[in-house]
Amino acid sequence: MGLFDLLRITGTINEGVERFKKTEGAVLLDVRTPEEFSHGNIPQSKNIPLNKIESIRLDKKIPLFVYCQSGGRSTQACAWLKKQGYQAENIGGISGYKGPLNRR
Repeated sequence: MGLFDLLRITGTINEGVERFKKTEGAVLLDVRTPEEFSHGNIPQSKNIPLNKIESIRLDKKIPLFVYCQSGGRSTQACAWLKKQGYQAENIGGISGYKGPLNRR
């Protein structure tokens, strides 16, 4: 596995959300700020901002589907998560998401 395999976005965010829904026990991880998260997030997602990603405490066997606003922060988060032994897939940015959003 090369560097580009670690950093690439796999398909569209919509395809990634569908893979998340079909993966038992998976976590949909939003790495945007809490403020961005509160303005709209994909249902069932958990918010751990990129600057707090080192605080993640999940079983490393749990598949993680990671997104942000445009794909940049999720790329950084996935690179770090994979180095720590997590199964993380970068699904890109919510800006391309076509489904319903939770809003607070």
